Amino acid sequence: MIRKILKTKDNWGQLIARLTLGLVLFPHGAQKMLGLFGGYGYTATLNALTNQMQLSWIIAFLVIKIEFFGAIFLILGFASRIWSLAIVFLFIGIIFTAQMEHGFFMNWFGAQKGEGYEYSLLIIGLAITTVINGSGKFSLDTQIIKYLNKK
Repeated sequence: MIRKILKTKDNWGQLIARLTLGLVLFPHGAQKMLGLFGGYGYTATLNALTNQMQLSWIIAFLVIKIEFFGAIFLILGFASRIWSLAIVFLFIGIIFTAQMEHGFFMNWFGAQKGEGYEYSLLIIGLAITTVINGSGKFSLDTQIIKYLNKK
């Protein structure tokens, strides 16, 4: 089973998709987990998600962990299929809980009360690509598979 999850082709396109997803998502996760990039940090984000957004503490906990650790592990190419699947579910949830009411477009000019879901669709598309194709070139998944095949 682990071989199926980690199996990947030595593919440049998948490397680009995985790195794009991880690098775009990382600052958002770092805001929530560490308070970097103008974020509030773990405790304040957890409180905001549970009190203002009315999410259960476990969902709020998972949002923070998936965005932070998922991004790091995608950049490294470790268990990319698992993290990408988690990201797909996370962003589907974001669309339905926070973005759907604001329509498709992001709030580029501050003309609406919230963000639309176009960004989330891009994230979901990149994540689904990674779920289907794996990590691609220069991934820890590739190195782990090579090691397991030598055994």
